Formats: sequence, structure tokens, C-alpha cells
Amino acid sequence: MNGITKLGLAMSAAIFVSACDSDNNSTGDNNTVTPPVTPASTFVRVHHSVADAPDVNVLVDGSATLEAVPFGASSGVLELEEGSYSIQVDGILPDESVATVIGPADLDFAADTRYEIFAVGTVADETIAPLIIENPVSDIAAGNFRLQVVHAAPSAPAVDVYLTEVDADLSTEQPAATLEFTDYTAQLDVPAGAYQVRVTAAGDPSAVVFDSGTAEFAEGEDLVVAAVTNTGTGPSPIMLQVADGEGAQLVASADAGGELRIVHASADAPAVDITVNNAATPAVADLAFLEFTDFINLPGDDYLVDVAAAGGDPVVIDDAALTLAESQRVSVYAVGALGDSSLTLAVVEDDARRIATEAQVQLVHASPSAGPVDIYVTATSDISEATPAFADVPFDAAALVSTGYVSLVPGAYFVTVTAAGTQTAAIGPIELTLEGAGVYTAVAVDATGGGLPPQLILMDDLAPAM
Repeated sequence: MNGITKLGLAMSAAIFVSACDSDNNSTGDNNTVTPPVTPASTFVRVHHSVADAPDVNVLVDGSATLEAVPFGASSGVLELEEGSYSIQVDGILPDESVATVIGPADLDFAADTRYEIFAVGTVADETIAPLIIENPVSDIAAGNFRLQVVHAAPSAPAVDVYLTEVDADLSTEQPAATLEFTDYTAQLDVPAGAYQVRVTAAGDPSAVVFDSGTAEFAEGEDLVVAAVTNTGTGPSPIMLQVADGEGAQLVASADAGGELRIVHASADAPAVDITVNNAATPAVADLAFLEFTDFINLPGDDYLVDVAAAGGDPVVIDDAALTLAESQRVSVYAVGALGDSSLTLAVVEDDARRIATEAQVQLVHASPSAGPVDIYVTATSDISEATPAFADVPFDAAALVSTGYVSLVPGAYFVTVTAAGTQTAAIGPIELTLEGAGVYTAVAVDATGGGLPPQLILMDDLAPAM
């Protein structure tokens, strides 16, 4: 079995022999001493499948066996002695404290059995619960791979799962399984080779909600595949958490595409039109300074982007190269100054997974006049005794500097931006109320027309998109 990790649990036996008769292994009363029986092994694998949950610790008999397990991850296969164990799952909060979300629960693990323990449900609805699947340990026949499918997406309806030849007509195929939330298939042994996995609304083969494209399955692979809530790009309600015994990866539908939004962050530039791949009409028209679009879904590919004054003339950025990967989400900023010919496009990665127990805040420095800055995030408006959350953050038009998403305990905060090394506020203090599951982006830009004082563009949950 691949990926088996033997836990550090005592597994020893003492063999007693007679000091009087070592040849026949008997006591002085001729009573034979029988060595203790070595306990048989049982096998456990843990899967974090709760899309709005933070990282978790998994405790076995009160000791942390797995730490900081993120959503979409699966452990390797853990080998234990058969018997009863106390299992507990603790969510890790932004202040490093923990909250128990499952257990502690006493579970009996039988010999020669592999247990798949899924954490499923949602934090927001307080429905997190364990889903435990028992499978006998057995060999996979030569030439086959093994597959077990689990419906672990609480918001997705009942689905049909198809495993077919590539491009097979689903109207002529029978689903391998029909599953509702928390249902799962038996272990399926299938000849290795190329297949296509498609998931549809139950009873409707035309309503495909997930398409793997061509997928190669190797001989001997032992896979547990869970449909989980899609936290990435594209319209599908699900993505797949594919566990192979060593870990897991999240797999998006082949048509998920990438997503980008355009942000006008150049203070002295007029409203602009943005054209993609030299199309006859702009993808975005008349976007003014401080405005931004919704996220736009496009196939992962290489693109050419032109930026022109509204109406198409003059062109101020010509055929800028932009690569958008499948499942990638980015913001593209028109940044710099038109007056000194520093206007350019810069890309910042975005992350939209919402975590119920924390607020996620990203700060982007797009103000060329401000120079390096310190950024304070404090509980009060007074920063006199505070240390910057981010110090000496530079402005770089070609590679905008972002703090990345910082997790905070939900509540009220003040954001203050100062020139680096000073406590003289250039922006703020601005009070923000940050909620659990919130995603927030604030962008420091120049004053309208250019120069100081800087101001903020508030995006995501801080303001509606234009």
C-alpha cells in the first residue's frame, strides 16, 4: 500500500522464557508460557473537505498527529494497531487559538481495514461532521486501478458520475454512480488507461457540471475522489479532491478557465478602453480612474492587451502580453503615470476562498507619488505605540507589491498608511469592519490627477464592483 506511515504508538511485546528449562520453554511446573499476540494493523486516512474552514489539527488520543492541514488536503495512509482511538479535529483561528469542530469521539478501528475519514459540511451552517468510510484492505488486480467516489459538496445537488471513454456520448452511457451529499461508491477496480470523468445533474446527461477532459489512470493507482465545493474559477459548483495515498490535489473542471479583473489605478490617465487580442470592440469600455470590473472568465491562454483613451484614440499601451493560466485569478492594474510615460499593466494574484472563521485583507501599493510606505492595521486609531504590520513597502509599477491576503479575527480595525519610517498619516486612519468569510482588498493610489495625498480604492467586500 502506497504512502503508509506508521504512527509512533507503542507496539511492543515481551516474550518470557523459563529460567529453569530454556530447551522446552516451560516453567518449573511444566506450564508453557504463550507469547502475547501482536496486534494486527488498521489503516486510516484523513481528508479536509470543508471549503469554508481554516486549517485544522487532527488529534489521536489527545496528541496532534496531523497539524495545519489545509482545505483540499488529504493525509497519507496512517498505520495503527487495531483498537479504539479518540479522534478530534481542531480548527486553527487567526490568533493561533483553536476551536474543536469534530469530537473528541471514540472510534473502533478493525484489523485489515482502511478508514477514510472526511470532514464535511460547512462552518457557516455549523454542519461540520465526520464521514467515515470503511474498506477492506485488498490487492488491486494486475492491469487495474482502483477508484472510490465520494459526494462531499454540501451545496451541490444529487449528481450522476460518468467514467467513460474520451468524448463518449453521455446520452448512450450509464452513470457509474448516482450520489447525494455524503453518499459514496464502493471501491471500483477498472482497467488502467485513458478515461473522461464527467459529473452531471442527476438524471440529465446534458447538464455537465464537471469535465475532467482526458485523464490517464495508471495500473495500481488507488484513488479516493471527492466532489467538494468549488472555491476556484469557473461556473462549476464542484471541483475534485483526488487522494492517491501520499496526499491530495484539487482538480478543477477542464472548462474552469482563468479569471481577471481590470483596475484603473493611474491617477492622471483618462477613462480607458481595454481591448483583448486586437478585437474590433473593447472588452471593457470607458473605465475611469478608481473604477474596476468584476472578474471576467477567460480560457487559460496568452493574450495581447491594448489600453486606449475612451473611444479608442490614442492607444497608450499597445499589445501588452498577458498570460492567464487555467484556474488562476488575477487583478490587472493600469498603473503608473501617463504624463511621464510610466503607464503600464501590472498583475497581482488574487485568492477568493472564503473562510468562515476569519477575514482576509490584502493591501496593494499603487501610488507612485507616495514612495515607500508603512502600513498599520490596529484596533484603535492611535498608532503612536504600534508597530507597522508591513514596513517599508515600495512602489514598483512593473511588479506591484501586495501584502498578500492576511487573516484577521473578524472585528473592527483601523488602517493607516504613512511614509516609511514615520507615523504621519498619508491615508487614514480608516475604520473597516471586517466579517468572517470576508475578502477585502484596499489599493493605495495617487490623488485624482496625480500627486499627493494618496487615497484608497476599496474592492471585494469593501465596495461593489463597477
